[in-house]
Amino acid sequence: MGTEPQTPKHLEDWLRDAHAMEKQAEKMLEAQASRLEHYPQLKARIEEHLTETRGQTEKIEQCISLLGTDLSAMKDMGGKLAAFGQAMGGMMSGDEVVKGGLASYAFEHFEIASYKALIQAAEKVGKPEIARICEEILREEEAMAEWLSEHLDDTTRQFLERSENSDLRAKT
Repeated sequence: MGTEPQTPKHLEDWLRDAHAMEKQAEKMLEAQASRLEHYPQLKARIEEHLTETRGQTEKIEQCISLLGTDLSAMKDMGGKLAAFGQAMGGMMSGDEVVKGGLASYAFEHFEIASYKALIQAAEKVGKPEIARICEEILREEEAMAEWLSEHLDDTTRQFLERSENSDLRAKT
């Protein structure tokens, strides 16, 4: 009765998934930021979130270590998320800034849902430190989703204005 609850496989698996998710997010954000030249506000926020994402990867690695799992032996679901990244990469065309914004908004909500599940799993097995770390990450993901939501209209309008002017490159 006085023993600490056992760590369910779900928590470990979901942390591995979150690790892969953040690594994929890092790749997507790097690619997106490198191509934005005419949208300085969007580029700055993406670069800021890229820094947050790198920190989130480290926080997830910390959580995995708290479970006593060897990070070097860890397999994550990179292949599954790579497909999402490839689909997003395929959207990068003449209207890349708008489609990138849509994909980023969707991906942020996927991350939000993932961290909500992780928080519940960590609390269920008596791992409050992992729950706290995931709550920190969740707040960053929610802030990015909110920022994207608030700026998607302006970015779309700016893109449309630029696309009507043949002298301006609308895409990036």
